[in-house]
Amino acid sequence: MKALATAPLARAGLIARFRGALIISVAALALGACNANGPGPMAKGMKQLSPETVALIESKGMSKDSPVVVRIFKEESELEVWKQKTDGDYALLKTYPICRWSGELGPKVKEGDRQAPEGFYTITQGQMNPNSNYYLAFNMGFPNAYDRAWGRTGANLMVHGDCSSSGCYAMTDEQIQEIFALGRESFMGGQRAFQVQAYPFRMTPKNMARHRDNPNMAFWRMIKEGYDTFEITKRPPRVDVCGKRYVFNAETSQRFDASAACPPYSVPEDLEAELAKKKAEDDRAMAMLSPITPVEPAKTGKDGGMNEVFLAKLRDPKLNAPGSLPPVVKPPGLDYGVATNAPADIPLPGVEQPTPTAAESVALASADVPLPMARPADAPRPSAETLLAGATPVQNSAPVQVASAGGDESWLSSTVTRLLGRTSSDSIVQSSPAVNAANAASSGFSLRRLFGGDEPAPAPAPAPVALTEPASATPGDAAPARNRAAARPAAKPASAAAKPPVRPAAPATASTSPAASLPVGSAGANGAEPVASVNLGTPSSGSTLSGAGIVQPGSFQQ
Repeated sequence: MKALATAPLARAGLIARFRGALIISVAALALGACNANGPGPMAKGMKQLSPETVALIESKGMSKDSPVVVRIFKEESELEVWKQKTDGDYALLKTYPICRWSGELGPKVKEGDRQAPEGFYTITQGQMNPNSNYYLAFNMGFPNAYDRAWGRTGANLMVHGDCSSSGCYAMTDEQIQEIFALGRESFMGGQRAFQVQAYPFRMTPKNMARHRDNPNMAFWRMIKEGYDTFEITKRPPRVDVCGKRYVFNAETSQRFDASAACPPYSVPEDLEAELAKKKAEDDRAMAMLSPITPVEPAKTGKDGGMNEVFLAKLRDPKLNAPGSLPPVVKPPGLDYGVATNAPADIPLPGVEQPTPTAAESVALASADVPLPMARPADAPRPSAETLLAGATPVQNSAPVQVASAGGDESWLSSTVTRLLGRTSSDSIVQSSPAVNAANAASSGFSLRRLFGGDEPAPAPAPAPVALTEPASATPGDAAPARNRAAARPAAKPASAAAKPPVRPAAPATASTSPAASLPVGSAGANGAEPVASVNLGTPSSGSTLSGAGIVQPGSFQQ
């Protein structure tokens, strides 16, 4: 009798389970996605989490079936999965790069605008689609109560796989496999629904300042309160809609109506104080950043975004990415798709070109620039007085090499003579080589006599040439070359040209020849400190020295 009594109950339970399974199957088949049906219903949706993910969950003090929260950031192209820890707070489990999203920053308004939703959405078990043609998907539930209050239209807005979007957030198949499994496990652990928070960007003061002129700023300031609540408490905010706006953490005994005025409600005092403090700090920071932060355009025309890791892989398929890509992907900013099995031969938006190193910068700066021709060995060289005379620099001259002290001694002897036997006021007048020799003789000093050499017979002194520049000119004057007349000595024999005269230190002038100097800030040889772009120049026959910085020779200070 007992067996007969329990038989109808067993049959009733079996029928109920069959009916439940049938309802779930029908619901899965009815969900489009981003809404089409594919073979193998339920198979992909029941795949288990990998051992590595389970180990990561346990290492963070979570359980495999603990509740989850999903946060989406459009501009950064990132999706975060947070899980509840044993203490009740939520912690970040993983950040998933988003493979593709469409539209612009801002909420979805109407069907066909290609906008991906922004705001707060609730995902129930019935919105999970294990049979999507985009591998796996869950419906975000657009339009929610807020969207409906504003008359916004659209349907089947998903988070799914296949890296293709038309108003959805598209991941790779491998990514959505794990995200789907994390949601499924949370339902099996007792979570009735999980929250999706979809933001235009990470709502920091800097990002708010960058987008301060965007027409969606009022909407973003409203949902920032929910963002701040999660940042402060590490728990998902309670979300309601009344008066056609979101309200967060509200406590009331009355019912909220999205289109009606908000009933009286309160917010926990400690949380309300923390939110007010954070809002005041962020507003001050935004006010300070706004004058120095460029404004981002509200419309980019790129039709959404793609995380940098996937853009890099399109450029170089050998690079690793979190999951496989379909054969063809349409990157943001392009009107056509690119093959994913070969390097893209087009500039892709968002991919920055590598910054050249210091050595590469030098090579680029000097590329295809001819070096100056070598100076003929028999070319005449100017005297020491010409080297010291102020002159207009000659452009595109080669660097000068300073000779050793064993070269032409006329400049050195006259310099020593000035130091030992003449005053600085006498040195204002520029003299010829013969005058310098006479001055050296009158001082009783001679290099040849000092080192035991024979004194050569002095050469007859040519008539001095008067200077057109006044004697009272200061070393800092830079008169044009046509207003100066320097004494030019006769050309020396070729044998004397082998030893250039000693060049005193002179203020360096910037070079206009890229081949003659390194760029400013480029590294020196063997990792030395960066060197500035300097060109002292090389004198040519019958011209003054390029880069000479001493207008009047001999003005040494004791």
